[in-house]
Amino acid sequence: MKVEWFTVAALVAAKLPEMPQDASGYTRHIARHNWRAHTDKVRKQEGREGGGGYEYHYSLLPGTARQKLAFLNTEMPPERTDTAKLLWRKFEALTDTQKDICRKRLDLIVEVEEMKVSGIKALQAVKHCTRKADIGVATYYEWRELIEGHARQDWLAALAPSTSSIAAGVVSELTECHPDAWDVLASDFLRPEGAAFSACYRRAVDVAKKKGWAPVPCERTLRRRMDILVPKAVQILARKGKEEAKKLFPAQQRSVAHLFAMQMVNTDGHKLDLHVSFPGREKWGRVFLMATQDLYSRKILSWVLCEAETWEAVRTIVGNMVEQHGIPERLYMDNGRAFASKKISGGAKKRNRFKITEDEVAGLLKTLGIEARFVNPYSGQSKPIERGWSDLAENISKHPAMSGCYTGRSTQHKPENYGKRAVPIAELETHVGLCIEEHNARVDRKTETAKGTSFEQVFAASMADPANLVRFASPSQRSLWMLTAETVTARKPDGAIHLFDNRYWNGALNQWIGKKLTVRFDPSDLHGSIKIYDPQGRFLCDADCIDRTGFDCAAAAREIARARSTKKKDDTTALKSAKRLSDLQLSELMGRGAKAAKAQAEKPSRPTVTRLITKTPVATNVAYLAADEIDEQQFEDNFSRGLARLAGGDAAILQFPKGDRPAGTASGRKSRAEK
Repeated sequence: MKVEWFTVAALVAAKLPEMPQDASGYTRHIARHNWRAHTDKVRKQEGREGGGGYEYHYSLLPGTARQKLAFLNTEMPPERTDTAKLLWRKFEALTDTQKDICRKRLDLIVEVEEMKVSGIKALQAVKHCTRKADIGVATYYEWRELIEGHARQDWLAALAPSTSSIAAGVVSELTECHPDAWDVLASDFLRPEGAAFSACYRRAVDVAKKKGWAPVPCERTLRRRMDILVPKAVQILARKGKEEAKKLFPAQQRSVAHLFAMQMVNTDGHKLDLHVSFPGREKWGRVFLMATQDLYSRKILSWVLCEAETWEAVRTIVGNMVEQHGIPERLYMDNGRAFASKKISGGAKKRNRFKITEDEVAGLLKTLGIEARFVNPYSGQSKPIERGWSDLAENISKHPAMSGCYTGRSTQHKPENYGKRAVPIAELETHVGLCIEEHNARVDRKTETAKGTSFEQVFAASMADPANLVRFASPSQRSLWMLTAETVTARKPDGAIHLFDNRYWNGALNQWIGKKLTVRFDPSDLHGSIKIYDPQGRFLCDADCIDRTGFDCAAAAREIARARSTKKKDDTTALKSAKRLSDLQLSELMGRGAKAAKAQAEKPSRPTVTRLITKTPVATNVAYLAADEIDEQQFEDNFSRGLARLAGGDAAILQFPKGDRPAGTASGRKSRAEK
């Protein structure tokens, strides 16, 4: 302790235990215990004007008071050094008996220090304490050397006996082994086949003898070497696989106490271990039980039996859940093909299966506003329904009503009455319904929320809570989960929708020829009408299925002709309604009639002078003369020449022009203008 002398005011401010709490009390205490008689422990206060006042040594105080003063006047180190950490690591590696020895050593050293503080000479204090503890004085000084240079709080760890080099943080030296022989042994032992260490050692020794590798220690020595150099977790990972190694890490415990009913649900499918017969089939088969479960109460909300996990089955259980209990906020499921189908999870941000495109149709969950969460398959921590199958499927498959139908959980666990009979699918549905009802109503459940009640009671209590605001679907929203969505293109020339080898059409589709549309349909009724939506999700129309008719069916032809005529009349009426002005009215409004009259008024008159055809070439070609520049004589000549050509003969042959004569003039014949 740095400060050893204290005034009465400092002692009062420290509020020491077993001491007065004011200055007058200290004055009486000092007089009663005659502190000033100890001249070596009392001194005049320095630096005080006019003299007066005393300072007292802390050794005059009782033990508890001295401990508090030592605590108040001792600076703690900012952080422990590496040496201190090594000391405490060594101390924690000791047994309880060895730790008790450390505490006894510390008690003896502390007792000696307190006797020295009380005024007893150091040698007398050491002899008294060592004689009482029945140890030698030299042993005490050996213990004092162990704590030299260590902080007071590390004395206990520093007094630990050095019984093991591993406990002291030093790995013991390994027995020498040829590196190649060790590599052969380790590589053989760390194989997935999980060979015994003795067999691996024998093979390694044989190889070492052939190669001349030495030294190779005994089997027990190399077994200890394996445990030191290769951690247990690495051995399990190499020999037993990732699933066993995963068990070495503590499982996550998830709480649902902060949730409420229908906030989060999970779904999964399980193949029942039963032989099932189907109507119209001779061979029996197996069925899947697919269900949804509430995470808060663990109640089974909806279920269905199906021969395979398909998106239609997922649509059914989700639709039944929404109709009976409401719309959850989140749905946990694995990334199987049925659950990750675009018809179920289309539009999800992350699916881990199937490519996510920008124009994909929003799936069932996205349309209902349910957040899809994909988790690891076969994981009871991610989907509690996985743990529920062990209880529910057990009761369903091994019930007395299913005697003779049970297949066993594997080919190695077939019962004696295997294949005796197969349960009809209708009977199985009734049986599953009763088992699920009993599963939900069974009391004395040990879950976090049940606490001795049943799943049904927990679910009902949470649903009745006014704070639980569950969303419910309206009757008009039934089409959102009962109908499946697809993106198709309205085909030319009429805008018909082609889907599953069927055609669907409505007059409103003419407006969307060649464009992509979203259609919703019932997979169980493909000959019914479908609903058409634009790319933004707005409803357009209901399109009926166009049935195929016989080639020689006159009635169907008349019906089509009647429908086509009706559509033509409707389009004509719509055209008249849209086109309110005739062509003449439109022309007059645009001023085209006035422009034609103006052009007729400005037409030039026919010239009075007739230009004759001469042999002298002129600048202007006759072929480019306007029609109003030809006189009557030239018109008659051309007309006569044309009639002669129509009559045939030589006049019908066009002669190639020679010299400066114009084309069309016969050789040896003069035109009227030349005569």
